[in-house]
Amino acid sequence: MRILRAAGYRVMPWKNGGGTTTEIAVSPDGAGLDDFDWRVSMARVETSGPFSSFAGIDRTLSVLEGEGIVLDIAGQPSAQLTAASAPLAFPGDVPTGAALIGGPITDLNVMTRRGRMAHKVECRPLASEIRITPRADTTLVLAVGGGLTLFTDDAPGLGPLDTLILDRDSPELRLQPKGQGRLFVIELHRLAANH
Repeated sequence: MRILRAAGYRVMPWKNGGGTTTEIAVSPDGAGLDDFDWRVSMARVETSGPFSSFAGIDRTLSVLEGEGIVLDIAGQPSAQLTAASAPLAFPGDVPTGAALIGGPITDLNVMTRRGRMAHKVECRPLASEIRITPRADTTLVLAVGGGLTLFTDDAPGLGPLDTLILDRDSPELRLQPKGQGRLFVIELHRLAANH
């Protein structure tokens, strides 16, 4: 189990230069945009416009704060995404335009390299005690709006936007929410190599 603190995240420019991204975690460590297996980040979207294209990447987007965004993904009906919406999965290499509904937003972006990794993003309310059983190769737990207390020996708590990283062998996790908000559980699965 590893805890990543929000204060330590790396801020970098967008691929298309239109804003900044706060990188939460990437694998392999230190990988760039062209060679990551998976990447989890938050972006501040200030203006409407096209998304960067990522060849061979599958992505899932969730709105963390702000009124929301309408995505026009080539070949799909346009999708309105707000903080109340379920995470939206789409290919990162089809033309995608974004229109802000009412001012800037912050989004959560999960990307995996197609054929090498797959991912699933689940959003839960920070309500009563939460139990998480790690089933994926890597599981990330991100609290938004509130914090979390861990029911384990001497474990420090999680503040808003801190991230917990678990591997498949981690024990079941019991979490007690502190404050109102949402919890994102991101499961990252390594796909078997095709021989």
